[in-house]
Amino acid sequence: EVTNAILRSKNYLDQKIADDTQVFYGINTGFGAMANIRIDHQNTAQLQHNLLVSHACGTGKPIDNTLVRLMLILKIQALGYGHSGVALQTVERLVQFLNLQIYPVVYEQGSLGASGDLVPLAHLCLPLIGLGTVCYEGKIYETADLYQKLDLKPIALAAKEALALINGTQFCNAFAVYCLIKSKHILKICNLVAALSLDAFWCKTDPFHALVQQIRPHQGQIDTAKTINNYLKDSPMAQVEKIQVQDAYSFRCIPQVHGASADAIDYVEKIVATELNAVTDNPNIFVEEDLILSGGNFHAQPLALAMDFLAIAISELANISERRVFQLLSGQRNLPLFLTKYAGLHSGLMMPQYTAAALVSQNKQLCTPASVDSIVSSNGQEDHVSMGANAGTKLLRIVENVENVLAIELLTAAQALDFRRPMETSEPLERLVASYRKIVPFVDEDRYLHEDMAESLNFIRHYPI
Repeated sequence: EVTNAILRSKNYLDQKIADDTQVFYGINTGFGAMANIRIDHQNTAQLQHNLLVSHACGTGKPIDNTLVRLMLILKIQALGYGHSGVALQTVERLVQFLNLQIYPVVYEQGSLGASGDLVPLAHLCLPLIGLGTVCYEGKIYETADLYQKLDLKPIALAAKEALALINGTQFCNAFAVYCLIKSKHILKICNLVAALSLDAFWCKTDPFHALVQQIRPHQGQIDTAKTINNYLKDSPMAQVEKIQVQDAYSFRCIPQVHGASADAIDYVEKIVATELNAVTDNPNIFVEEDLILSGGNFHAQPLALAMDFLAIAISELANISERRVFQLLSGQRNLPLFLTKYAGLHSGLMMPQYTAAALVSQNKQLCTPASVDSIVSSNGQEDHVSMGANAGTKLLRIVENVENVLAIELLTAAQALDFRRPMETSEPLERLVASYRKIVPFVDEDRYLHEDMAESLNFIRHYPI
């Protein structure tokens, strides 16, 4: 079905451009501000070659191959709907890249998130014509050298193909998908670690009672409270009567804060899922309706807004996590100051909280929305852009910061729990700590904590939940 859709769209386009009297943007015209310049039929292939070469102007660091792989998948998916007019061999070569794990080198900076992610997509697709660089089996190759090694030939692009390849939101969407997947795991880990902190800090469970949630029935709040209750329901520590009337907000308001972030993540997931199944190049070909329409599906505003929202939502999980770390280190509730038996001579876990605070503050700066920014390009033709690519790259940095903060909370909460021994917490929390203690032992005396933090980060990223 996909093959037929691609072939039908390409055959239709070939028939249309055979008629020299009709003008179609980017097919037999220039691009952007040069859209009114007509291109002769014999130059349409050269036009596409020039477009791909001239737009590969990325800078900054190369993005991770995981993101490049996502870009390839998303581009193949979009072209497969048959609204783009590309040749079947072009899509098949992208599939070949995917299957052989040939990952074009794509740079993180250069896209405005409108007219598509022109620059990064040009780098993604430049190897189709034998140019650019690629990563294969852990090594960087000039594409021409790898083609010779693998006995592959460059593809000659036909009318509209380069335009279809570089128009699209696949760079923005790759970051959105990747960060969303990580955020969903982060939310689960955050609830689990927060439950451990709650019990270790001798907190009350009243704020998680179902009746409290029923009278403010946000779904995320309800779900979060239920999750925390499930983690603590069999905990001997949780069942001990507490003398305090209330706990600090970072513990008491977990359903409200974590829950609000959960609702935001659900919203973002709906936006991303829609974009996953969308055609975002331009112009669009509608064979049955006998139309070629020039529109703006390449504009990444939906993703830019969603990623800015996700950045704020996921950042808040670190914000409240750092506050729990601060409370656990405060020397209250029969826990030693900085969770060390030798306060003064030893610093204990004083400094990981500094690191968490630095990351949380950096996140606050990074959460300034990219989507409210715009800048004019292409001589005024592209006069409003989404800045979705900037939203994506800074979102990833925020997500990684949040992971580090949660790793520090786990380090701290596990340390606090060990000071409560021989008392025990619930079975799922004991299982968590037992797994964690296999790689990060109790901090009895001051040691090189960077390694513990790195191990903690790796642990929360891969802990099954």
